[in-house]
Amino acid sequence: MAHILQQSPPSLYLKATGILTIIGSFNAAYSEFRGANYTYSKFAQTRQVKEAKKISSRNGMLICYGPSLVASLVFLLYKGAGPHLLALASALTIHFLKRELEVLFLHRYSGYMILQTAFSISFVYFFQTVNLLYAQQISEGLQPPGRDLMWFGVALFCIGIGGNFYHHYLLSRLRKNGKTGYVVPSGGLFDLVVCPHYLFEIVDWMGLAFISQTLYSWVSVFWTVVYLSSRSYATRQWYLQKMEDFPKQRKALFPFIF
Repeated sequence: MAHILQQSPPSLYLKATGILTIIGSFNAAYSEFRGANYTYSKFAQTRQVKEAKKISSRNGMLICYGPSLVASLVFLLYKGAGPHLLALASALTIHFLKRELEVLFLHRYSGYMILQTAFSISFVYFFQTVNLLYAQQISEGLQPPGRDLMWFGVALFCIGIGGNFYHHYLLSRLRKNGKTGYVVPSGGLFDLVVCPHYLFEIVDWMGLAFISQTLYSWVSVFWTVVYLSSRSYATRQWYLQKMEDFPKQRKALFPFIF
């Protein structure tokens, strides 16, 4: 894999944060597998939190993505950016702007989010985004990868973000005409897996990694795969418990596999 990676900068900070990211991914996955889920989406209603400060799910999700969008824009406006940093910052800006617009105009919310959860998720995304962009910035001028895969990454990113949006659209249609409650999703890859939007989220982050071609970008992909796999598993278990008509042959994240 070395021939597709940018030379790593001699940064103790990135090495330390990379290790922390990997450890954090396993910790978050373990929590999801044992049922201590992040209290948002359908899981916000499954835990008794009496004293915690609550806000609407829509406002909570805006908090989750807002700081990362701002950070991406800051790096996008950096005058000394090379082509890879410019492409990466542009893609991340599109990524988080899409999320904010979906929160405002596409997703349908009926519950609440714990304020502490919103800030926790926001910090994770912000930490990951800033480190990804910082790793790219300080790698410029070092030995480039043997193969420049930036445009392949752009294509993969477009597939990921497009597939993610399409399946978010299908989810939004489940509660049309003022309906409430949860329905087993269908259409697209929902007929094969519980969380195809997470599958395309992984494709999205893989596209970002190919745009960047830094080691830290693949640490971010690792975090995304580990966490979203556990989140998908928890979501499938939730459906099995709550929905009698849930098709048990449907996998969690990867068609026919998991």
